[in-house]
Amino acid sequence: MHAIRLHTFGPAENLRHEETDDPVPAPGQVRIAVTAVGVHVLDTALRRGERGPFPAPAELPTIPGREVAGTVDRLGEGTDPAWLGKRVVAHLGMAPGGYAELAVADAARLHEIPPALDDAGAVAMIGTGRTTLGILRFTDLGPDSVAVVTAAAGGIGTLLVQYAKNAGATVIGLAGGPRKVARVERNGADLAVDYTLPTWPRQVRAYLRDRTATVVFDSVGGDTARAAVDLLGKGGQHLVYGWAGASGPHDGEPLTYTDEELAARSITSESVLGPAMLRKAGDLRTLELRSLAEAAAGRLRPAVQRFPLAEAAAAHRALETRATMGKVVLVP
Repeated sequence: MHAIRLHTFGPAENLRHEETDDPVPAPGQVRIAVTAVGVHVLDTALRRGERGPFPAPAELPTIPGREVAGTVDRLGEGTDPAWLGKRVVAHLGMAPGGYAELAVADAARLHEIPPALDDAGAVAMIGTGRTTLGILRFTDLGPDSVAVVTAAAGGIGTLLVQYAKNAGATVIGLAGGPRKVARVERNGADLAVDYTLPTWPRQVRAYLRDRTATVVFDSVGGDTARAAVDLLGKGGQHLVYGWAGASGPHDGEPLTYTDEELAARSITSESVLGPAMLRKAGDLRTLELRSLAEAAAGRLRPAVQRFPLAEAAAAHRALETRATMGKVVLVP
């Protein structure tokens, strides 16, 4: 098979498209003929050798990727034969191996893809979708809510905008550049603003008039996040799920407040990933099931940007330079 392999940590160019042995499923596993592979910003950190929620690979070469969809073409010993030939999606967890034409997965991790959902959309929902629904466990959105989404053209941001609008909230979407702003507008945000312009906070305040934001969904950190948090009124929430950077000189750094600062403003700020999300959600598989169901019903519509598998390095570069819109997916 062909796969993307990483032989040494470093820049995106270290990702090589090459031939390697076909994987063989172990007992309790299946092999998937892959049709779509999710690319996560975490993949870029692991490629550089940085530790995140998942440890950097202990041995090289490695095949990155943990979100795969396709058709089951081979079973390991003792695996339920009903899976053979099924169209499935899985988050591989700690074991990478997704950037390939064939991948193995534990049968316990599989979900059959609903007929109304394509494979790339299923990949988006198994990772990005489940994270979105996990973030939303930290807040209650309704007609009185004013939600600010800091990276509203991204994979998670796209779904947050849709969910908040479905709940009746007023949604302010921040995005970088005219193309992304237009995408956020089409996605249903009440107001879409370009965070690369210094006037964007004034635009939001003029739109809201006497209202204030009730929740900020923050994945950029730094100056952009601070300006967004300044829009919060008393009782407002700052929910942090990343700090990928935006346009300010300090973007890409996590925005933190002391307890005294939060108390003085009567707002809260918390990180919603990792252990915090597990405590709220309890079971990631439940989030995956709900995520796929929401997409199959049309209530959440993932945005996908596709790259050929052989161009994984280009996909990584695009993610790192914030040149993407929606969930990045590799197609073998």
